[in-house]
Amino acid sequence: MNGSKILVVDDEPSISEVVSLYLEQAGYRVTVARDGQAALDALARDQPDLVVLDLMLPKVDGLEITRRLRSGGNTPIIMLTARKEETDRIVGLEMGADDYVVKPFSPRELVSRVKAVLRRVNSTPADSRPQALTFGNVRVDPNTRQVLVQGSEVSLTVKEFDLLWTLATHPRQVFNRDQLLDLVWGVTEYVDPSTVTVHVRRLREKIETDPSDPKHIQTIWGVGYRFDP
Repeated sequence: MNGSKILVVDDEPSISEVVSLYLEQAGYRVTVARDGQAALDALARDQPDLVVLDLMLPKVDGLEITRRLRSGGNTPIIMLTARKEETDRIVGLEMGADDYVVKPFSPRELVSRVKAVLRRVNSTPADSRPQALTFGNVRVDPNTRQVLVQGSEVSLTVKEFDLLWTLATHPRQVFNRDQLLDLVWGVTEYVDPSTVTVHVRRLREKIETDPSDPKHIQTIWGVGYRFDP
């Protein structure tokens, strides 16, 4: 995990410098971009393993950077947002950001989020490799983190895959949002429970034949969600 390349994108030097310091102390290689265009240049040049991305940026905003990243790959994204930017935060999650941290935040908390996301990306079961699961026309392989729908690969973010795998490996078990936050996101103190709702909606759009009438990811009204294989 340590030695991974992190791109920090924030136009406030006081934030980017502190975040960089803490990440470097944790063993990561850090590049800083102070505006959206510099971020796009750094993404093309450095191909980072994870991006810490402020939403409010000069030249090109964070939502547009998220859109471009998701159109071309699955590089994990942790958004930095202000409390008043709730709508943008939800849009960012819907576009494929993996996590978010609300300003003002603890740099140590951000480092723990970075570690958690990269740990999930880089995890490779060693002793007992879990078997791929097939349900209907969907196949989920935890070893390659690959999802196929009707034989075609579907691109999922880190958290989307982790959420799908958590649900699929516990068929017909009902989870409330707090339980899913704990199992998938790990650090729940600063995460809005609506994050789960957004990710469930995105998952349905990607794996269900009719997202408006889902067959696999069921809503149990007043309780949470259940996976029906």
